[in-house]
Amino acid sequence: MSKTLAFEEPIVKLREKINELEEFTSTNEVDLTDEIGKLKTRLSNLETEIYSNMEPWDRVQVARHPERPTTRDYVTELFEDFMELHGDRSFGDDAAIIGGIGSFESMPVTVIGHQRGKDTKENVKRNFGMPHPEGYRKALRLMKQAEKFGRPIICFIDTKGAYPGKAAEERGQSEAIARNLIEMAGLKVPVISIVIGEGGSGGALALGVANHIHMLEHSTYSVISPEGAASILWKDASLSKQAAEAMKITAPHLKEMGIIDEIIPEVLGGAHRDPKAQATEMRKVLRASLDSLCKMDATAIIEDRYNKFRNIGVFSE
Repeated sequence: MSKTLAFEEPIVKLREKINELEEFTSTNEVDLTDEIGKLKTRLSNLETEIYSNMEPWDRVQVARHPERPTTRDYVTELFEDFMELHGDRSFGDDAAIIGGIGSFESMPVTVIGHQRGKDTKENVKRNFGMPHPEGYRKALRLMKQAEKFGRPIICFIDTKGAYPGKAAEERGQSEAIARNLIEMAGLKVPVISIVIGEGGSGGALALGVANHIHMLEHSTYSVISPEGAASILWKDASLSKQAAEAMKITAPHLKEMGIIDEIIPEVLGGAHRDPKAQATEMRKVLRASLDSLCKMDATAIIEDRYNKFRNIGVFSE
């Protein structure tokens, strides 16, 4: 059974009531069809109401859902003949970032993304989706390879942030992230990034310097987690709900500010409810982005990316 989030409790209770009545009807000679039908209509209306009016903190919880589809799930649904490539050719292979080459509707592409685990064992292997510097160097190696062969680059962002441990710092975590930012800005091929879960700090931005940045409806993208912001601003991590509201980290807020290009609608209740249907929605946006960007030459692609980031944060008094 899928994990129930706090704001979903009314839905769960009503669904349980329906199940009880259906079971009672099946074991007793009592016809409750009308009552059950009314409750199902009420359930449908309640789901629409709750999932259409989610608070920022609710979206944070959905973005962190343990069953939320990962990069590998979307790779399986969206790309043909995917071949994963490993290693940064310097230190080792970081399982927190996966990447390789494949085909999107017969178009050769390079795919790179953060990868977290689905259970404790896999999360340990993948460091809970928090890359070390060799992960970012692997990503950059694949990006430069894509540029050499003229392949568009598609990135999936899903990380709490880069790993802040001692070993990562000793191997140049900050330099690796900064290097990605610099190099991605000048890539001569189209770059599309999609935030599929949490997009945290520089660890996310190291795969986010793109021509088009899209977000799943219930994803988040921010410089720090709500808990971290609450701890710094108010010395109280329990105020994370208020921080999530103030930080404007959800897709609607970021779209309004011009930081992202498109919000990809999620299936009712979140992407974890139907990964295949969610991938279908993502396919539409990817196709449109590639159709638009692949018409540009290298100079136009770089200029488009420059203008995108140059305009972020511009304001008038």
